[in-house]
Amino acid sequence: MSKREGYISWDDYFMGVALLSGQRSKDPSTQVGACIVNYDNRIVSIGYNGFVNGCSDEDFPWEREGDFLQTKYPFVVHAEQNAILNSKSKSLDKCRIYVNLYPCHDCARNIIQSGIREVIYLSNKYEETDSIKASKMMFEKSGVKLTQLTPETKEIIISLRIEDM
Repeated sequence: MSKREGYISWDDYFMGVALLSGQRSKDPSTQVGACIVNYDNRIVSIGYNGFVNGCSDEDFPWEREGDFLQTKYPFVVHAEQNAILNSKSKSLDKCRIYVNLYPCHDCARNIIQSGIREVIYLSNKYEETDSIKASKMMFEKSGVKLTQLTPETKEIIISLRIEDM
């Protein structure tokens, strides 16, 4: 018997974990997930975008536009930041981070400071914004490698029903 064919690549696997993590987000407009992986292809941490611990999802706004304090922006912790914070005392030195949306300038600062050396992302739909331009400048100047993933796998289907196994 030979090994099974059609198994997913490491990159598709880790991006799949990031996307699955993003499904925990309660944000009605943007679900972002992040997965930090070390040089041995071991998952170090994961995160998704959501409100800070102790703040109820019912007590804060999810709006994208309007008065600053009436939007989600001052209250949401991004997926990349949550993944870095969730790593606790584990070293992120020379790790890579998989994220479905290109990191903003705030996340870029945290990624660089944490020692992560590569960012693998799916979409850069906000690339014309100043935040992303600043992010790209910081990544380039600090030597963090940027890779836009072109997945080999079209979709990953996961069933939680035992009868489908």
